[in-house]
Amino acid sequence: MKRHAPPTVTEDDVRLFREAIGEVRRLEAEPVLPAGPRPEPQARMLEADEAAVPGELLDMAFDPALMEVGEELGFLQDGYPPKLLKQLKRGQFSVQDDLDLHHMNAAAAQASITDFLAEAKERGLRCVRIVHGKGLRSKSAGPVLKALTDRLLRRRADVIAFASARPAQGGTGAVVVLLAARR
Repeated sequence: MKRHAPPTVTEDDVRLFREAIGEVRRLEAEPVLPAGPRPEPQARMLEADEAAVPGELLDMAFDPALMEVGEELGFLQDGYPPKLLKQLKRGQFSVQDDLDLHHMNAAAAQASITDFLAEAKERGLRCVRIVHGKGLRSKSAGPVLKALTDRLLRRRADVIAFASARPAQGGTGAVVVLLAARR
């Protein structure tokens, strides 16, 4: 792209400009004051942490999974240690596959869950997630797909445990399922 030289200003242009703006008086420039020294930054959080009792921050009995209050699901088959369900609730298992039941009716959801778990078992997956939603548009009967998922999973022998997902994985609108190893 070629750049064009700016047009030259003629004496006529200067005269017309002076006539249009009229008399001009020069303003005196005010001296610029030097900026004062900036205040030293204060580490407020460091002060609060230093004031805390040693080890207090690490000793808090806080589980972020409990922050989302609602209808959490949880189940552990008999014969397995309770520690397994705790680990599942804390997200210590890696989810290997997902199934989303949104926009399905109960019959389609039931068939999809059955097929999904059979396929997961065939592929040797140990941990899967089923997104059933929170049932916010359900009528007075409550969340239909959530209740259906809960009932189906409790009846299956290949499901060791399941729990509502962590908030980042869907919270009470999803369930993480731990499957038995393929024999």
